[in-house]
Amino acid sequence: MTSARGLVAAQSARFASLDPLLPPAVEPPMDGHVITAALADGTRVAGVISHQSFEPHSITRLWSAAEVWELLPLVGTSQGMDALLARWRRHLDTQEIGEDTACVVHWPSRDTTATRAFLDHGLVPLSVLGVRLRTPPVRVPRTLTIRRATPHDLETVLELSLAELEYSSFVGSTIVRPEAPALKRRALAERLTNASPIWLAERDGIAVALAECAIVSSEPGTSAAARLPRGRWGYVNCVSVLPGARGTGIGQQLVAYAHQELHRMGTVGTYLYYNPPNPLSSVFWPRQGYRPLWTVWEVRPATALR
Repeated sequence: MTSARGLVAAQSARFASLDPLLPPAVEPPMDGHVITAALADGTRVAGVISHQSFEPHSITRLWSAAEVWELLPLVGTSQGMDALLARWRRHLDTQEIGEDTACVVHWPSRDTTATRAFLDHGLVPLSVLGVRLRTPPVRVPRTLTIRRATPHDLETVLELSLAELEYSSFVGSTIVRPEAPALKRRALAERLTNASPIWLAERDGIAVALAECAIVSSEPGTSAAARLPRGRWGYVNCVSVLPGARGTGIGQQLVAYAHQELHRMGTVGTYLYYNPPNPLSSVFWPRQGYRPLWTVWEVRPATALR
């Protein structure tokens, strides 16, 4: 435990030097499989492998493989990621692994030393957690009607959400499974009933865009605390613009409005996940003020880890 705490402290110091918005490193849960690796200078690095299986009715399967091995590295300030990934690969050789599987690592985007190791072991940057701190509002000319969605808008919200899901499946980790419409319908119906922050943009009375958001608190003991600085954050879960309306400024207007409303709710900033291979979101979100904080490295199937 003392060694683990030392690695956590060293890793926290490294995170702080990489990016001021990174929260301190936390000790991984000890209910996973612990692996260690020795480096040439005699130091050791460690990691915990978390193994999860998601049932067909789980909405997580819409953006995840059915079975996931996630590595939670503890490498301190060393350059030990390569050795730890090699040790992970040997561990996987002892497992029975199917096709609908993945290996996943969340790691600070600015750690380019680790980037080289991830690429060398076959992992690719499929998702990025981007953040945007609260800033003075920017006036964006509005040519649309933007309103809060209600339970009566379920079918419209579902259509726009599924359109984004389908597009994302070509450029990221999203999977369009047969159960997707039912899973989305149930989740969105619950969110609309609870008056979650979801907005529709309408042109001539027709909904052309959706911003599905949430409020997340990053406090000690919460899952968000491992990814975000403390505080109340706006989460931009899904922004979808109908194909025929893209490139006309609708997305920018809707997102500017959502930022304004989320900030009015007392948030310190907003965050979201986008796919670097996506030719639209990889350009759009940086223009709205977002920048990478964490990169989600992934390889599918899990046996493709090198």
